[in-house]
Amino acid sequence: MAQQEPPAIPAPSMCKPLGKLNVVSKEDWKAARDELVEEEKAHMKARDRLIAKRRQLPVTEVDTDYRFIGPNDETDLLGLFQGRRQLIVYRFFYAPDVENWPDGACSGCSMFADTVAHPAHMAARDTTLVFVTAAPMDHIERLRKRMGWGHIPFYSLPDEQFSKDFDVEELFGLNVFIQKDSRVYRTFFLNGRGIEEIGSVFSFLDMTLLGRQEKWQDAPEGRPQGDPYIWWRLHDHYGAVAAPNPPREAGGKLAGS
Repeated sequence: MAQQEPPAIPAPSMCKPLGKLNVVSKEDWKAARDELVEEEKAHMKARDRLIAKRRQLPVTEVDTDYRFIGPNDETDLLGLFQGRRQLIVYRFFYAPDVENWPDGACSGCSMFADTVAHPAHMAARDTTLVFVTAAPMDHIERLRKRMGWGHIPFYSLPDEQFSKDFDVEELFGLNVFIQKDSRVYRTFFLNGRGIEEIGSVFSFLDMTLLGRQEKWQDAPEGRPQGDPYIWWRLHDHYGAVAAPNPPREAGGKLAGS
């Protein structure tokens, strides 16, 4: 049996004194906070410019036939898209040689799964999120039920080829793809501490070539964009927009929209 994680470690604040607080007047607090806000706004603008460079990256075609085993059948990489334009794949570590096997998975990967926003919001932006792992599907289904991850699609990897080719053989990571005319292209990759900031809907979309598809974002000419904010819905109220394999009219427009 793989090593099991030990009991939880109390936060340092549970065991040590809080330390001295810098107590000031309401006016001084507001002045200090306003000064910090200006720095934070500058940081946000700089981050927007950096993320825009992701949308300028070139792409590389994926020409290998990878296989993935789902709860009902087997599929290829194109099938993981579920008919959408973009795909984000997280390599989740759950296997006999990983901690907490067989009843649990990698502690870090599991905490990441707990932070993931509902995939329906990403689906509404034409983007599919899936997790892939080495464990067989029966183990995966038991783990999903235990951890409350029924909203996250999981697939089993029948071999190590995908992990080797996309830099996730030894370490967790996120690979991003786009498909056009039934051909798949790799667009972005993130691992290590970069994963720490990922979890919200926008953090996932900001990794993709199409981004949030909102007019305010800097994007190459010709990329599809629309108005911000108005597309948000309750995660169970997107209907056909977030459904798998949404019907498209000529030119890619969703049928009936």
